[in-house]
Amino acid sequence: MKKLIADKEDTEQVFEIIEALNGKSALKDFERFMATPAGQAQFRKRTFLPPILDNHDPLHDLPEGSVGRTYVEFMEREGLSAAGLVAESEKRPGKLRAHEDDLLWYGNRLRDTHDMYHILTGYGRDALGEATLLGFTHSQHGGAGVSFISYMGGRQVAKRVPREANIKAVMKEGRRNGKLAKRLIEQDIETLLPRPLDEVREELNINLPVAYYHAHEVMRAQGIDPYAGEL
Repeated sequence: MKKLIADKEDTEQVFEIIEALNGKSALKDFERFMATPAGQAQFRKRTFLPPILDNHDPLHDLPEGSVGRTYVEFMEREGLSAAGLVAESEKRPGKLRAHEDDLLWYGNRLRDTHDMYHILTGYGRDALGEATLLGFTHSQHGGAGVSFISYMGGRQVAKRVPREANIKAVMKEGRRNGKLAKRLIEQDIETLLPRPLDEVREELNINLPVAYYHAHEVMRAQGIDPYAGEL
């Protein structure tokens, strides 16, 4: 956790913490996924998302404001790729990768949809956005490791910003939004790409992160860049 606090881009530590603390939550979450018709439909397809999400030209051709167009612009602006996240996750052996089974496929899907969650929820890649998105994710999937990183991330930001930013409210809002929203992991990501982002958010009952946006406004009013590395 200290390594991750020192460098929030050190994704390898995220996988380390999650695997150490999550226990059997991945299996329980997979069973919940498979208990739904939507989950079973995605399991039958077994789509491997990274090649689709990293094929940027077709995504750029989508209408402005669509899920796919917003996603590709976000990934290019942030210098990210789906393949890059795959590579980070494979730097260490990992319990799930010990077996080529259904649970491994599900674990990969959780990994490969993380940046799409940023787009659908409205949370950025700043320290607060990442911490709050993990709170949203915990509400949808469980896992003590995810919850721990979310809590510690929010705690670190709260130490460095004005009280008026109300980081506690931001974190609560993220978890609440995750509970209210339909399970994003069960959605057919390919069919969402050409659709208007606002329409998809409404359909999936994803509320905009009002408290998060307010916190950003407070930070900027105090001359603090929410995306500054020291946060």
